[in-house]
Amino acid sequence: MKGTLKLGKIAGIGLFIHWTFSLLILFIVYINHKAGQNATQILWSVLFILCIFITVLMHELGHALTAKRYNIKTIDITLLPIGGLARLERLPEKPSEELVVALAGPLVNIALAFITSLFITLPNTSEQMVSQLANGVNSNNFFLNFFLVNIVLAIFNLIPAFPMDGGRVLRALLSYKLERHVATKIAARIGQILAIGFIFLGFFSNPFLIFIGLFVFMGAQIESEYTESKHLLKGFKVRDVLMKHYQIIGVNETLETAVAMLLDSPYKNFLVTQENLPVGTLNRDQIIEALSKKDEETQLSSIMDSNLILLQADSFLEDIFELVYKNKSTLMLVMENDQLIGTLDTENLLEFILIKEVKAKRAHV
Repeated sequence: MKGTLKLGKIAGIGLFIHWTFSLLILFIVYINHKAGQNATQILWSVLFILCIFITVLMHELGHALTAKRYNIKTIDITLLPIGGLARLERLPEKPSEELVVALAGPLVNIALAFITSLFITLPNTSEQMVSQLANGVNSNNFFLNFFLVNIVLAIFNLIPAFPMDGGRVLRALLSYKLERHVATKIAARIGQILAIGFIFLGFFSNPFLIFIGLFVFMGAQIESEYTESKHLLKGFKVRDVLMKHYQIIGVNETLETAVAMLLDSPYKNFLVTQENLPVGTLNRDQIIEALSKKDEETQLSSIMDSNLILLQADSFLEDIFELVYKNKSTLMLVMENDQLIGTLDTENLLEFILIKEVKAKRAHV
């Protein structure tokens, strides 16, 4: 993700923090200063925010390390002002696996809250609770605040709405009886109904609920469309959608030639060859970027992507869908018996899905 700073690695997982996190710290300092708090009180508030994000990191590591048990790698974890994002190599599709992975994060928060409760005295009444929390975060109520935040994070993440953990828990439970795409659609619709509720309440109470509602609504829609698209590919193989016609360009050709071919043809992705053998790929974005930085006489060998992605012709599309989705701008090579028989890109796959959607709708009319 752009605009991130690498913090290090844990269990082989890259840890990153987004630059906007610094804006959150500055905002906390500003509102506390405006509220008349002294330097010590402000320092406690900043320290508390940092602890919350350590908690968020542990929550995401809960997902990541649990997914690792099912041979699912986590690419990285990024800390954002609105929470954490763990990018899994793929999502678990077995209901039991998805259920365990989804619950792992909230269980980390519950465990942290339980451990914290052993070292603090919880207020007996709501009045005592309000009294202890009234003066902001300080040395006397730091761990009480930490306890409450973990309880809130666990409950919030278990709301049955994508992209929160609760949405995945609900889908996993529904998937025991229903097909995955149907379970996803039901879970997504429930999530969107809740999202509309958040937005409505936000207009009359906390405006932040509007932001949460929009986030949940769009996340549910994306998850539903993604799963439905994958379902439409079920039973089809790569050979059913490969492109036999594709544009070839020589590795020793120049950037100027690539620009001319880009303008003079409908092709946006090119296969770079040397002595009739594929050695790389080149797309429109790479050509435009190179044009802004390099001379037009630059050879393509210095700007092409030499990491070829090979797909087997008899692979099922649903199995390689996530790979294609992650390489949206890359031309992939389709192989059979170690011979190149065609190519595949995201645009072609999306057109195939669109055609299947239209045919499916016509079949139900």
